[in-house]
Order: sequence, then C-alpha cells, then structure tokens
Amino acid sequence: MKFSVFQLSRIGGRAVNEDRMGYCYTRESGLFVLADGMGGHPEGEVAAQIALDTISALYQKEAKPMIGNPAEFLASAALAAHHRIIRHASQKGMLDTPRTTLVAAVVQGASASWVHCGDSRLYLVRDGKLLMRTRDHSLLEQSRAGLKALEPVNRNILFTCLGSPAKPTLEIAGPFALQQGDKLMLCSDGLWDSLNDAEIVAQLSSQSVSIAVPAMVESALLAGGEHSDNVTTLAMEWETPDVFESIRHDSAETVMDCSFASTLDAGGLDSESDDLDDAMIERSIAEINAAILRSTSRKA
Repeated sequence: MKFSVFQLSRIGGRAVNEDRMGYCYTRESGLFVLADGMGGHPEGEVAAQIALDTISALYQKEAKPMIGNPAEFLASAALAAHHRIIRHASQKGMLDTPRTTLVAAVVQGASASWVHCGDSRLYLVRDGKLLMRTRDHSLLEQSRAGLKALEPVNRNILFTCLGSPAKPTLEIAGPFALQQGDKLMLCSDGLWDSLNDAEIVAQLSSQSVSIAVPAMVESALLAGGEHSDNVTTLAMEWETPDVFESIRHDSAETVMDCSFASTLDAGGLDSESDDLDDAMIERSIAEINAAILRSTSRKA
C-alpha cells in the first residue's frame, strides 16, 4: 500500500505540551495514534505517552505484517492503555489518575478502522467533502445530538477518557473502504476548537497534507492567541494499493515484510509475555518527566 503522511505538534500558549502523536507501519498495514493529556489532572502528558507506547507496542507485536481484526485490536489496545495508566497511578500512590483522550486508526487492505475516546477527532475527507467525523464524548456533543435538554454547556466537559476510574467508553468505526486521494486526519481539540469543519475540509482538499497540516496548525495558533491550547495534527493521504511507501518531507522509505518503521517509541514487549515491559514504560515516563522539568527550568 502507499500513502503520504505529515504530522506536527505545537505547544501554543501552554507551559507544557500534553499532546502526543505518531505512526508506525509494516509493508501492508499502518497505525496512526494521537492522544491529548487532560489538564486538571496530574501528568496528562504521561497518560498520553503511555497510551501511545502501549498501543504501538501491541501493534508491533501483532502486525505480521497485518492486523487480523483491526476493530478488535483497536478496542483491546485502547483498554490495555487505559489499564496501564491506572496501574501507573496506583504504583505511584497518586490520589488522582492521569487522563488522556485518544483517537487511533489502522489502515490496511485499502480500508480504515478507528477508535476514539474523548474529544480528539478523526476526519475523513473525499473529493472536497467531509465523509466521516468522530463525535466527541462530551456533554456539548450530547446536547447537540438531542440526548439532553439544550442549555449552556462547557464544551470541555467530557464524560469518558482513558485513565478515569470508570471504564472508558470506546467508539469503534470501520472498516471503511478508501479511495485514491482520500485524506484521513487525526487532531487534538486545539485544532478543531479554532477551525470549523468547513475550514478543515477546505484546507485538506486543496493542498497536500505536507502543506495543509502546517497551515492549519498555524491558523489555529493565531486564532487561539496567547492562550492557545496545544495544537497537534497527524494526516495521511491514501494513494494506490501497490508497493508500500511512506513519503514524508519529500523523502521515501520502503519497508520489507514483517519489519517496522515508526515515529512511535513502542516501549518494548516481553516476548515471553502478553504484558508490556514495565521497566521500559517506567524509563519512558522518567524521560518525559525529566524533559518537562528541563523545559520548566528554562522558562523560569
């Protein structure tokens, strides 16, 4: 299979970037993941990183070179990430748990399947039209859908996420057949809160993803001003189902059967166990916290 992909994350007006994103792929399958750590709870950036590490590690364990059932994989991987976050909080004796939204997609066999939890979104654009968009797990989205009486609602109030003491609500979609030129985009609320659906569709439809993504991110930052949220976007354009190639920044990479290319640090798996390597996860968390501490020290 063949696709073009571009990703970008900017910190905006926040002290810390709590968004995380990345992708990995084999010759016949690709995984795209984006998580937005939730403010108001501790270590949102850690929750987002754990989600990426967990899902990518499970993908690299199961994609040989394809995922047998993408919908089942996405559901089980998202739940594994949720439990990993809860376990991290328990091991640290935290009074409140780190939490994150999640949107993740598997593309293979000329079709896409995805899962989302919270208000990070997936858009599927075809021929200048919005074909599909995830619906936020928020009180505002519920009110718009007529599930509760219309009244002023804070759009930031979510009723589910990964890391919450309650079992997360996971919405699974697909497989949806892809056509030449389809564009699939994952983004955090820092993007869609500043740009409406029509603006997003127009940008994706008129330009390559390598041009559209930076343009949208910059527009969102300008609209958000000095108090802009983190803005993170990962977009891919489906091309033709022939020899696998990922094109990024005008360079090409090829992937052989059963090998992986990735912008995600999978965190490692114990080959003798279905569980993730705890030591590697903890090292990843320690590195994240150290980076945050260095960044905070530089700002002081």
